[in-house]
Amino acid sequence: MAEQSLIEWTDSTWNPWHGCVKVSPGCKNCYMYRGKERWGKNPRNVVRSRTTFDDPLRWTTPRRIFTCSWSDWFIEDADPWREEAWQVVRQSPHHTFQILTKRPERILGALPQDWGTGWPNVWVGVSIETQQFIHRKETLQSIPSSLRFISAEPLLGPIEFGELKGIHWVITGGESGPKARPMDPAWARSIRKQCAASKVTFFHKQNGGTRIVDGAWGGRTLDSRTWDSIPRRNVSLIQRTHLRVLGDA
Repeated sequence: MAEQSLIEWTDSTWNPWHGCVKVSPGCKNCYMYRGKERWGKNPRNVVRSRTTFDDPLRWTTPRRIFTCSWSDWFIEDADPWREEAWQVVRQSPHHTFQILTKRPERILGALPQDWGTGWPNVWVGVSIETQQFIHRKETLQSIPSSLRFISAEPLLGPIEFGELKGIHWVITGGESGPKARPMDPAWARSIRKQCAASKVTFFHKQNGGTRIVDGAWGGRTLDSRTWDSIPRRNVSLIQRTHLRVLGDA
């Protein structure tokens, strides 16, 4: 729940609430569960943060923010606090909020009224660990958003995405930690090729495993190089939104 993040594709993490309920095989070895249980806390108990809820308002330097890294932004338990959290996002147009969910079916009913075609400072993504959950991609494609992304981490099997229209970014990564399930590099290689064919930005986070190699779990190289592409924000849209927010203040 720290401000700074060691996750390669983001700058910081923000957890207005924490705690979650496992919904699919990718959740099996969740790092949040390990951390909570180590501290003697119930990881299934979703609670509003007493100290970090307003953090983005205090961060003046623009940054990419992985939102709800210790929960799920769209989890039902957080319904009482989400509108207040959206207000923090609304008032922080200089940041990019990367919202990743395993509950895409709840997105449409949990968006703010002024969402329109998507806020320019919010990227909406889904986790897909195996082919079984490809429906999350299809649901995401129907959601209005300025940027849509997929995190195939932990990558637990080969995935054929099919049509990637409306998807702007794909991240791959192997599972990490003491009980990590192995990732076949061929799975990540196939996804990289699918992204190239569809002109989708590709990022390979890590190979996964139980050992740190060159600063990442299992190392970061795929076919003897790293893959670090991250979409760029539309600066003009962000500036116009920022001016609108300041004018409404």
